[in-house]
Amino acid sequence: MSANQSAEQSERPGRIMSGEMAEQPEVLRRILDRGAPQIHEVARAIAAREPRFVLLTARGTSDNAALYAKYLLEIQLGLPCGLTSMSTTTAYGARPRLRDVLVITVSQSGGSPDLVASARAAREAGAVTLAVTNNPDSPLAAVSEFHIDILAGPEKALPATKTYTASLLALHLLVAGLRGGDGAAADRLPALAEQILARRDEVRALAGRYRFAERMVITSRGYGYPTAKEAALKLMETSYIPALSYSGADLLHGPLAMVDNISPVIAVVTDGKGGQALQPVLDRLRGRGADLVVVGPRPQVAAASAGFVLPVAGVPEDLQPILEILPLQLLAYEVTIARGQDPDAPRALAKVTETH
Repeated sequence: MSANQSAEQSERPGRIMSGEMAEQPEVLRRILDRGAPQIHEVARAIAAREPRFVLLTARGTSDNAALYAKYLLEIQLGLPCGLTSMSTTTAYGARPRLRDVLVITVSQSGGSPDLVASARAAREAGAVTLAVTNNPDSPLAAVSEFHIDILAGPEKALPATKTYTASLLALHLLVAGLRGGDGAAADRLPALAEQILARRDEVRALAGRYRFAERMVITSRGYGYPTAKEAALKLMETSYIPALSYSGADLLHGPLAMVDNISPVIAVVTDGKGGQALQPVLDRLRGRGADLVVVGPRPQVAAASAGFVLPVAGVPEDLQPILEILPLQLLAYEVTIARGQDPDAPRALAKVTETH
């Protein structure tokens, strides 16, 4: 490669996001090889404390990872979970009684002041506090009793990609550890992630449907719902297309009225109970003539206007979100490039958002 070619590539829009998406199989391997023992140690220590309730605290992409953890904890452990409203403590000064409550704070940087203040207040109120971050030296890790490092390496692009999938896998291994399991079912993920990311041409062709879209709707149910929310966030922050995410059940309670034959709808269909629960929604969308694109198993994609077939045969439903988001990250990237924008540098955003 000539010096001029190298310089052109280094200045190409989206090169950082593209490179970080490509790192994800290796990041997943790193967590399984190096991170899993420490995650299981943390899980054993927390399980010994027998928490009776879980509160999850996060912002942005990490909030979607926390929602995934909520599904895991409620379905697999039967622990009731809530998503924290941080302003109750940081703005209003409330001091809830949190003895025997596990508070999990998920943050890529671990540096947002409201997350740090909320975790500190929770620990002072008697909670068992766990930080899940990409920075073991962060203020959030320092104020929390326990910490899990997601080992994603530096993330420089403003849209989070590898830290999202790394957070999902770390949280999955945590819940497996709380159940007394080893999380071995995740061992296939790095190879499957490589297969998906190698199919970028398929996603680029799909992106042509959305280059001039004025809005999009993304829907799913069960474990796939956090994927729908994260995909919508990625599309909005990179391409600036208003992307609305709904649980399939909520979509039927009113928002379905805005769907017509020119409204793009992406359905994330997990291979399992969540996908089965979404089936009546897919039928209604087809009945309205929606431009329906499915990310999921082959039979569901074949019945849609278009889609992306996921290699999820034999993959447990609770692990499929780690694969589901990959083509949707690529889609956000390709749509943004097609619209002449730079996904590495969305306007008005900063890598560390300092909310208070």
